[in-house]
Amino acid sequence: MDRFLFLSVDGLSRGAVYAAFALALVLIWRGTRIVNFAQGVMAVATAYLAYSVAGATGSYWTGFVAALLGGLVLGAVVERVVMRRVEQAPPLNAVIVALGLVLIGQGVLGMIYGNQFLPFPAPFSRAAMTVAGVPLVSRYDLFVFGTVLTLMLALAVLFTRTATGLRMRAAAFAPQVSRLLGVNVGGMLTLGWALAALVGALAGMLVIPTGLGLHPTAMDLVFVSAFTAAVVGGLDSPVGAVVGGLVVGLVLSYVGGYLGSSTTPLAVLALLVVVLLVRPSGLFSGAQTRRV
Repeated sequence: MDRFLFLSVDGLSRGAVYAAFALALVLIWRGTRIVNFAQGVMAVATAYLAYSVAGATGSYWTGFVAALLGGLVLGAVVERVVMRRVEQAPPLNAVIVALGLVLIGQGVLGMIYGNQFLPFPAPFSRAAMTVAGVPLVSRYDLFVFGTVLTLMLALAVLFTRTATGLRMRAAAFAPQVSRLLGVNVGGMLTLGWALAALVGALAGMLVIPTGLGLHPTAMDLVFVSAFTAAVVGGLDSPVGAVVGGLVVGLVLSYVGGYLGSSTTPLAVLALLVVVLLVRPSGLFSGAQTRRV
């Protein structure tokens, strides 16, 4: 029972990070109907920025803020310079462009920083604190939970309580009508990409210190897990992304804890296949259009 409790808390901690990363994918999908396969390498790029800034200033938190600001700028630049060129093209074009960004990004990061794993320390202790004689949660886990919860509340307020959030939702779901009403649809899409990249940068800063190390390909498996989480919950549903992230985190924790860490990639792929076969639209997908 003690091991089960420990694995459950560990799974929820990892799942919270997957939920944050899945939210980034959902933000872009809702706005453009594009799965941003470059989200992982964009997060790694901002983590390298944090590494450089923290090394130059001696402050982890300065690097942390630099990563978030870098995510905002990088997301806006990618949307304006690259993805807008294929906005009206067939969906496969956007996928190929995003995969091209992955290869280019990983190559450039490798040339600048090298291909060795760089240590990326956590800002708080990762040693599990004992509760009733059972090691359960670390200070870093509490930091992750608090950060992701704050992020989810901030996004909920943005999209439901602010004029900017309402314009972003209108631009995503009815761009033509929004233009007639004076909404700057292009600007809202750029803002959506910027916010998604910021969320991805935050997720990268939370997950890389958990033992991944900093490397151009460090977020590849995390992206697969987060994509699975988004699919499990439904790519149109922010709530589904959160629930899907927690489910994926728990599944990986139990599989890794009882069957060995080498089986976790297979568990992710198996979960993805099962969901696509049983409910392709996700657990929290909206009502489908009626066929006539």
